Amino acid sequence: MESAELVAILREVRERVRAANPETSAGGGEFPLPDLMELVHARDAALGKVAAIGTVNPRRGGPVNWLVQGWKRLVARTLDWHVREQVEFNRKVVDCLDAAIEALNQNNRALAALAGERKLREEIEALKDIRSHWAEWRFEWERKLAENEVQFLRSVADLQGGFQHRVTLMDANYRDALRAQHAEFHAALDRYGIDIQKRLWDDLERIRLEYEQIIHAELRTVRRRAEIRESLAAPQPDRAPGAGLGVPQGASGAPAPLLFDYGKFAEKFRGPEEYVKQGQRLYLPHFAGRSNVLDIGCGRGEFLEMMREAGVPARGIDLSEEAVATCRSKGLEAETADLFEYLDGLPEGSLDGIFCSQVVEHLPSGRLPEMIKLCASRLQREGAIAIETPNPECLAIFSTHFYLDPTHTRPIPPPLLAFYMEEFGIGRLEIKRLSPAAESMPSLASLPQEFRESFFGTLDYAVLGKKL
Repeated sequence: MESAELVAILREVRERVRAANPETSAGGGEFPLPDLMELVHARDAALGKVAAIGTVNPRRGGPVNWLVQGWKRLVARTLDWHVREQVEFNRKVVDCLDAAIEALNQNNRALAALAGERKLREEIEALKDIRSHWAEWRFEWERKLAENEVQFLRSVADLQGGFQHRVTLMDANYRDALRAQHAEFHAALDRYGIDIQKRLWDDLERIRLEYEQIIHAELRTVRRRAEIRESLAAPQPDRAPGAGLGVPQGASGAPAPLLFDYGKFAEKFRGPEEYVKQGQRLYLPHFAGRSNVLDIGCGRGEFLEMMREAGVPARGIDLSEEAVATCRSKGLEAETADLFEYLDGLPEGSLDGIFCSQVVEHLPSGRLPEMIKLCASRLQREGAIAIETPNPECLAIFSTHFYLDPTHTRPIPPPLLAFYMEEFGIGRLEIKRLSPAAESMPSLASLPQEFRESFFGTLDYAVLGKKL
């Protein structure tokens, strides 16, 4: 037990020595130091032997062992005086080993210090060498710095000169551009001033026209009421039925005068002017380049306005004084006249275009050929004619459109109107179907397409031709 404790103590001492003297290991550094670990191990072994002096080797238990161990202890105590000097000598030898190890450790420390001092001297010599070259390096650095500064200043001077040149050019260009913009601004100001003045006059003219139309409508209403009261109070059989009441008619024998405002009726059931004008734009190519076009039944003047916008000279006639007054308020050429009397008073071949929209259905059936004959005789060769009327091939017009107007007499089928025109010398006929019924009556879309196209095609049609 005591030996084990002693070994443990020696191991702890060895570890402490090794931790306190790391330089005792061999190698490392500039000066290789001797390894002292073998001396330390030998010293530790000697300490173990010194500690074992006077101990008795253990044996197995039993009476014999007890007697032998007792005898050995007695002999050891008896010889203690004899081995005491040997034990003391051994301890001194171990102390000597400790002193030798310590001396060697100090020697290693001294060698390590010398190595560090030598390294420090070398570093000092290197610093001295750097210091000796520092003056040369500093001179070279200052020389290069001066060269770079000169180059930098030259570059700055070049840049400043270029910048000044560009500034001069930009200043000249800027002044020229400013003068040009100033002149352009004044020109634009003058131009816009004229444009604004023109727009102002146009607006004033439009406002004046609107007020005139309002005044005319009010006067027409007052006059209409007066005529109705006069008609009810004292009927005049000799007066042409419907004359001056806005009812489209062409000759005697027409229905009795209507006791309502036909202009208001047309506005409500035919549509506003822009809608009618949009539908009549398809006739523009047919009358392009003409110089004397007549609009029979001009109404509110939609076709005449379109001709004026296209640069085509045109005039209109109508039985309604109110309609003619409306056209004249727009600056259009129109007069109140019966179509038969007016055409009969024109020279033959004096017109190069005739337009007639939504009129022939108002005529008595016997007078339609007379009208076509008069139109054909007043057209010059290659003169254009277009007649628009409700389409009786579309059954929908009889329930919604045709009989809504009480001034309608009878519809004219497209083949019949085309026959009359061919009979009196108008050829190259083209029939155009207008205003598909399905657009205004969506319920027709549920019918089969072939049946719908055959019996519910278009609400109106037009026959276009030219004098042969």
